[in-house]
Amino acid sequence: MELRLRGLTHLDPRAVPLPHGTEVTTRVDRVLGERRVPQGAVGRVVGSAGAELDVMLVGVGVVRYRRDELVPRKAGQVRHAERRSAAWDALRPAVVLEAVVGSRAWGLADEGSDTDRRGVFALPFLWTAGLAEPPRDLVSADGSASYWEIEKAIRQALRADPNTLELLFVPTAEARDPIGAWLLEARDAFVSSAIYGSFGRYALSQLKRLAQAQRLAEHREQVLDWLAGDPSLSLDDVARRLAAISPRAAPTEADRELQAKEHIKQLYRSLHDQGLLPARDFASLARFARGDRASLDLARDLRPKNAYNLVRLLATATRWLRDGEVELTARGELREALLAIKTGAWPLDRTIELAEAMTPELEAARLATRLPPHPDVPRAEALLRRVREEIARRHVAGEPGPLGRDAPAAPVAVWDEGDAGRAPPGGAGEEP
Repeated sequence: MELRLRGLTHLDPRAVPLPHGTEVTTRVDRVLGERRVPQGAVGRVVGSAGAELDVMLVGVGVVRYRRDELVPRKAGQVRHAERRSAAWDALRPAVVLEAVVGSRAWGLADEGSDTDRRGVFALPFLWTAGLAEPPRDLVSADGSASYWEIEKAIRQALRADPNTLELLFVPTAEARDPIGAWLLEARDAFVSSAIYGSFGRYALSQLKRLAQAQRLAEHREQVLDWLAGDPSLSLDDVARRLAAISPRAAPTEADRELQAKEHIKQLYRSLHDQGLLPARDFASLARFARGDRASLDLARDLRPKNAYNLVRLLATATRWLRDGEVELTARGELREALLAIKTGAWPLDRTIELAEAMTPELEAARLATRLPPHPDVPRAEALLRRVREEIARRHVAGEPGPLGRDAPAAPVAVWDEGDAGRAPPGGAGEEP
């Protein structure tokens, strides 16, 4: 049985905020220079500027539209956007802890840096008393602010999740409610040597993926040039050509061709995810190769932002393990190196060399660390119970505030009919 939230709000599907990443269809024609982009173009929301949205259109690039000039491509996206917007409006006042995170917190911001906020919210008592599963995340429409429900945040912190631990220890962390202050007071309970894996080894594994992605990206233009020059080429034809020039080792020639074919599939999947292809298939890739490639973006995995953050995680893990103290603000030579990586002044090869050079120090810190091997689970559980009891107390006492007398109305559980007219899972006439 599917139970969904109802009663949060009822919004016009043509006006509901569209989160970044939403697939949309345009409702108006647009003229770009000598080119006309017709109504019905398909794209993906990639940015926002006030009441307008930037949309990456398939085969066109980024075009700006007003909200009323767009409709979500799928009905399910309307429901998702509506629930997300309604949850944000209802529970934003229930945030108990908030911090500025990202480059502004790490001392690595520039004039173009966004201001990202992260935090923790608590659910009013009645929101946890019914059948409907309440939201566990709050996310702003532009994605710049996100908050976790307090139990989810505690569970993530117990796993040494980097984003959660950074929220708790970043100097900008500020309690908005006594519950938030309790969470900050108990933050040491979540620190353990598991930081080695969640910060350090995670960063190293992602840097290896970056190295692999770089090798693959080097052949991307070659693949597109082949397809542009010879439209008759099949997937197997292109895979054979790619296998012949690829430096990747493989036991047999057949294995090399299989790896090359998988790379080509990854390429058209990635381009589809960027909103550049109408479908995840080879035919769409071939058509794209023969068109305008001006909208082709740098592969997500190769963006400097990803690389510099991974190096920062390595440095953070090493110091935390070695000294027992966390330093989230980059300083000195590390800061200069991170800024060089972020701005693209360093090639990815040099960044990977830096990370590899940091590995012995990370391993030494792991062996010498005095951090406990596990987080303090009993203390974390006592914190969560204290929070739950406090929320119940405020509800019963009718105290002023979003967790007491002024709490938003709790949602009710309803049967989710899904898309109108959808046939039952077993076919017409069968039990769902």
